[in-house]
Amino acid sequence: MIAADRELLLRLLGLPTAGPLETTAEVHLWEAMEVFALAAADVGFHVAHLAAPSPAVLHRPGVPEALRHVGPEFLACQPSLVLRLGPADPAVMFNVHLDTVAPFEPAGFEGTRFHGRGAIDAKGPAVAMLAGIRAALAADPAVGRDAGVLVQAVSGEEGGAMGTFGTRPLVEAGFHGALNIFCEPTGLRHLPRCTAAMTAVVRVDGDDAIDDEPHRGHNATVLLGFLAQHLAADLAPRGQVCVAGLHTGRLHNRVYGSGELLLNMAYDCAEAERTMSAALETGLRTGLAEFTARFRHVPTFHRTATDAAAITSLRWAKRGLPALPAQDIPLLDAVVPRWPAGEPAFTCDAIWLADVPGTRTTVLGPGSLGANNAHARGEFADMAELDRFSDVVRDIVLRFTRDGGA
Repeated sequence: MIAADRELLLRLLGLPTAGPLETTAEVHLWEAMEVFALAAADVGFHVAHLAAPSPAVLHRPGVPEALRHVGPEFLACQPSLVLRLGPADPAVMFNVHLDTVAPFEPAGFEGTRFHGRGAIDAKGPAVAMLAGIRAALAADPAVGRDAGVLVQAVSGEEGGAMGTFGTRPLVEAGFHGALNIFCEPTGLRHLPRCTAAMTAVVRVDGDDAIDDEPHRGHNATVLLGFLAQHLAADLAPRGQVCVAGLHTGRLHNRVYGSGELLLNMAYDCAEAERTMSAALETGLRTGLAEFTARFRHVPTFHRTATDAAAITSLRWAKRGLPALPAQDIPLLDAVVPRWPAGEPAFTCDAIWLADVPGTRTTVLGPGSLGANNAHARGEFADMAELDRFSDVVRDIVLRFTRDGGA
């Protein structure tokens, strides 16, 4: 990465690009896309697509519940960009997301380390990727002549949107390559598989009560707390489960009769999705039965126990997303190590290449979501790890071009 790359990254880091699912602050994704496109033009790319998504994308199967009733202004501030260099076939595609999580953190550079929201996830990798393609062009004139390079710079990766209005419609419009690389922090190990996730909402709708007469109401806190422990113990041996938010209320002088428990479950194939969802539904029934048996003779909780099954419901806030199955990608194996088979995969926008024929897809990027504080306070990226990623991108593009996309 040269001085211009460092300036580009600092400018991108200085733009707040967390989407409306993350924050109510102003979103600067249009400006970020235009800044990135201008820098890519210096490398040789032209803009093949730059637009906000159509509202129709939110009325598709698999769209998370949080997106089903948003207004037109929601999508209007979340464009996605496609850049093209050379022929459409064969082509290698790189996907980066320029939206981030919240809260915004100021940009900074200390000579060897970048700070700011998106430094590692994924504005830093986006800039390093451009630098690697520029290096490949300088090394071999066949790049962009005999084989093309495509870049998706998307919104809608963060906030639980799952790429449903960013990456998904771009892939369906044909903006992909024979080889597709999603730039996410993997420690420069390529991950040729991707889980998907489903989110269950266990809801209690009962009656409140005052603290002086707690027996008169339904205690959603006790019921959901019991179900959270029951489901955690029941589901954990079956797969990757996150027992997430539990909310009833914040005050001490009342019994809350309503509340919600969230569970997020990852799966790596359709059969695993069916198995896990069935296990949750069964676990909820047995948990309710155990709660009733345990608390029906406790006066304070008798009403809650008696009515537990009637006041508890289950709905799916997210379900039916594809998972990316494992695949062999010899070109990547020749450049970087493969993600260990025994180490769990994670979810990202690469799932939308799962059913696209004639493609191979992997996830690859510098750094680590945990070690680099992505999604946390103090996110950073070291210049050295971004430089190494640039070198890897260069080598991938050169090998892809030399081998004719094979």
